[in-house]
Amino acid sequence: MTTTGESEHLAAVQDRLTAALPGVSRHDIEQTVAAEYARFEGRSVRDFVPLFVERNAREALRSTAAH
Repeated sequence: MTTTGESEHLAAVQDRLTAALPGVSRHDIEQTVAAEYARFEGRSVRDFVPLFVERNAREALRSTAAH
């Protein structure tokens, strides 16, 4: 379940990734962020989830864009 704070952080993550990876569609960024976020479902410590999501999504999108 996404908290309001997490939703705001994830929207900011999507914005940063869109700016950093102009060759990747916003749709792909949103899908990748959502997939990375889902990996943390049910975890009790939520403070760093947006950071982990951004780091993992950025790496996945860079790998995809490189191919």
